[in-house]
Amino acid sequence: MILNPDKECQLLDFLFEAMPDKSRTTVKSYLTKRRVQVNDLTTTQYNFPLRKGDRVTIGSGRVAPAPKSQQLRIVYEDADIIVIDKRNGLLSIGTDKEQKRTAYYILSDYVKEQHPDNKIFVVHRLDRETSGLMMFAKSEKIQEQMQRGWHKLVLDRRYVAVIEGALPHNEGVIDAPLTQDRNHKMWVTRPGEGEDATTYYTTLRRGNEYSLVDLRLVTGKKNQIRAHLEWKGTPIAGDKKYHAKTNPAGRVCLHAYKLSITHPTTGQELHFDTRIPKLFEECVK
Repeated sequence: MILNPDKECQLLDFLFEAMPDKSRTTVKSYLTKRRVQVNDLTTTQYNFPLRKGDRVTIGSGRVAPAPKSQQLRIVYEDADIIVIDKRNGLLSIGTDKEQKRTAYYILSDYVKEQHPDNKIFVVHRLDRETSGLMMFAKSEKIQEQMQRGWHKLVLDRRYVAVIEGALPHNEGVIDAPLTQDRNHKMWVTRPGEGEDATTYYTTLRRGNEYSLVDLRLVTGKKNQIRAHLEWKGTPIAGDKKYHAKTNPAGRVCLHAYKLSITHPTTGQELHFDTRIPKLFEECVK
C-alpha cells in the first residue's frame, strides 16, 4: 500500500486518517513491526514529520530487518543517520575490555548485512548506565558535519531522572564548571577553573524519598548531569559512582528521552522521543 500525504502532519496521525477501517492498535503495530517506510526508508517513529508529496509505504506482512539484539531499537534511519533507543547497561562504543557488547558493534553488523562496505560513525555517546536516544552517522562526512555544527543542528536534548530528595525549586539552572580527576570522574570545581557546564531542570513530580526531574543540557560535558546533581546534594538514584545511597530501580535512573535535530542534509527538523521508564514513575509514587 502506497500513501501520499497532502499536508504537513505526523506519521501516526496520517496513518490513522488514511486507514479508517483499521483499528488504532493494528496501525500502531505496522510501525513497531517495521512495516512502514517514508520515501523508501524504514521508520518506527510515530511522530515522524511528513511533508506534502512524501511517499508512505505499508509493507504487506514482510518485516524489514532489524538489529539482532534486545539491547537497542532503531527509532529512525535514513541514508545519512540512525537514531536508536539504547537500553541501560549497553556501552555506546568499545573499551579495552569490551568491544562487542556495544551499540556501535551491533549497528556495524546491522548495516554490513545490507552491504559489506557500509559503516557507521559515532556522533555522540551515552554512558553505559544511561538509557535512551542517541544518534550515529552513516558516513564520515555526516559525522564531521554533525559534530562541527552540534550546537546549531541539535535543537533540544532532554533527559529524565529520579533523584534522591528534591531540588530547591520546581525550575532552575545548575551552572557550575566541571573538571576530571585522575580516576576519570567529573567534579564541580571553582569558578574560573575546569570547563563551563550548564543544566536546566524542571521538577515533574515529588515523592516522599525521590523526585522525578526533567533535565535540558546547554552544554554536553561527560557525566554532566550526574556530577551536577551530586553537587546539589540530590544524586541520581542508583548512581553509586556519584554517591547515591539507594538503588530503588536496580539501575542508574537516567534516561535520554528527547532528541530534536535539524537534519544535516535535508534541513528538515526531526523530533524523537521515548517514554519515561515505568520504573522511574513507580519510584516517585
